[in-house]
Parts: sequence; C-alpha cells; structure tokens
Amino acid sequence: MTLYIHFYNGFARHVVLTLLITLHVMLWASSLKADTISEPLHPLPDVKLNPSKVELGKRLFHDQRLSGDNSISCASCHSLKTGGVDRLRVSKGVRGAEGGINAPTVLNSGFNFSQFWDGRATNLEDQIDGPVHATLEMDSNWPDIIAKLKQDPSYQSTFKKLYPEGIQSHTIKDAIATFERSLVTPSRFDQYLQGNQRAISEEEKKGYEHFKSYGCVACHQGVNIGGNMYQYFGVMGNYFEDRGQITAADYGRYNVTGKERDRFKFKVPSLRNVALTPPYFHDGSAKTLDDAVKVMAKYQLGRNMPEQDRKLIVQFLQSLTGLSVGADQETVAKN
Repeated sequence: MTLYIHFYNGFARHVVLTLLITLHVMLWASSLKADTISEPLHPLPDVKLNPSKVELGKRLFHDQRLSGDNSISCASCHSLKTGGVDRLRVSKGVRGAEGGINAPTVLNSGFNFSQFWDGRATNLEDQIDGPVHATLEMDSNWPDIIAKLKQDPSYQSTFKKLYPEGIQSHTIKDAIATFERSLVTPSRFDQYLQGNQRAISEEEKKGYEHFKSYGCVACHQGVNIGGNMYQYFGVMGNYFEDRGQITAADYGRYNVTGKERDRFKFKVPSLRNVALTPPYFHDGSAKTLDDAVKVMAKYQLGRNMPEQDRKLIVQFLQSLTGLSVGADQETVAKN
C-alpha cells in the first residue's frame, strides 16, 4: 500500500523531514574527518570522452545558427564565463522574448539524473530538443538547423569524420551533449573529500558541518551535491502563498506528470559552483546566497537559522566553486 501525505499537512511534513534529517545526521555527521565512503557528498569522478566530439560540441554550443533568427546560442543562457548560466531572473530568447524560469547551470550537468527543473528530459541529448523548439528560446527546428550547418564546409568535413551519417539532429545533439559532459569542475572541496585537510579553511569545514547537521544533505547529496531527486519547494511552509501569484513554472514536476503529488515539486539543483550562479531558485527570487540559505532554512527545514550559521554555510558553498572556472568570478560569491 502506498501512503501519500498531503503537501500542506504541516505536522506530517515536520515528522517526515525530522526523521529524514535524523537519519542523515546519524549516518554522516558523526565525524569531522572527510571520508569519501561515509560522507554524503562525493568527489567528482574522471570522465573519458572523445576529444574531437567535445571540440565539435563546443563549437555547436556557441553557434547562433541553432536559433531561428541566428541571434542566440546555447551559450547565451549558459555562458561558461558566468558559471554556466546567464545570471538573469529568467532567461531571454530570440527577439528578446522572456521565458518563465531561471536557467540552471550547464556545468556538471552530465551528473544530473534528469534535466530541466521539472525533469522532463531524461538525458542531455533529449534536453537539447527543448530550447531548440521553444518559441521563447531558440524558436527553431532541426530541418532548418541541419540545412544551415550543411552550408558550412568545415562542419561537413568534421561531421563526416566523426559520424558516418553526417549532419543529423541526433549527431548534432550527441556532439553538444558530449561537450556538456566534459564541463566537469573539481573544486577545493573535492580535494578535501579526497583527504587534503588543508584544501578548505576551518570556517568552510564548520560550514560543511552545519550543512550536514541542519539537514541540507537530505536533498543536496552525492557527486553533484544535488541533481539526483525531486523535492517539494515548501516542505515546511507555503513558499508560493507567501511569495504570491503562482505561475505555470511554479507547478514544477506536475507539468510533466499531471499528478497532484508532483505539484510544486522540482529537481533538486546541484550546488556545485552555486556561488557563481545568482539569482537562485527556479523563479530567480533569491538575489544572494545568504538569501537562498535563509529561504531554504525557513521553507525546507522549518528553522530560523542564526546569521553566523548562515555565513558559515555560505563560506562552505563558496568552496564548491570549480578550480577551472576562473578565480576572477569569485567576487560573485561575496554575498
């Protein structure tokens, strides 16, 4: 028998979340020493990919010809110069069209168990179809894209070397997805998990302990520190009622499944490089990391987190910035 607990039954939510947090704390918060076996967060693995496909995918990722009017590329909303996002509340597409949701980072996206906030794509290849066809994004189609790319002799030559079938929608998507899977960003925290106690500061270590003891790891866990489950936004409080004016994007997973239990449920985002990717949440409502932690504490944990604890958790989150992303972007984290 399956038991469903009503989303707005406050007592039930509190009991369930308390049990989850207690379980995670018992399993993972008993030691201050990093251990890749017992820790809820795991270092990023090495990824082996075809370098020629990665290079082709990189070129396609930045090619504006994938959009209907040749004005934007994948990188327009997922810029590698700004943490794999556009740092807008909601993204802008062709002809300045404004979408209804915040762009998630493309960095480390190959480790997510599904794609998009609502998880409607099971992998990166399927995800690419979304923005290509969306009228508020690229507003294009594969026949047009293929025709444009076939006019480019260098594309013709490169595709023929890598794919016997040449330039096709599935080969374009394969190349782009391969490039996206190459965007792996190990951080100082990964070095800490691998045994280097000096990789992060004492304050960042304290922040990590708070991250575990408060129960953040109940949702943000694993290799990608998120991206491996769906969760309600507002487990311990009605976030949307307090924010006001619910939009279609707010329904989250419900838009995919049509099941009431999925209303207001979203894929838990990865926290890797989170210091570089404001504003936060699917609606871009949190301008700073401190704002985001405060909202999470209230609506997901039911806690009024002291400012000092929030500051330490933010310091820990800053240690998740990939070493290859660029130190010049660290200033974004100082919020």
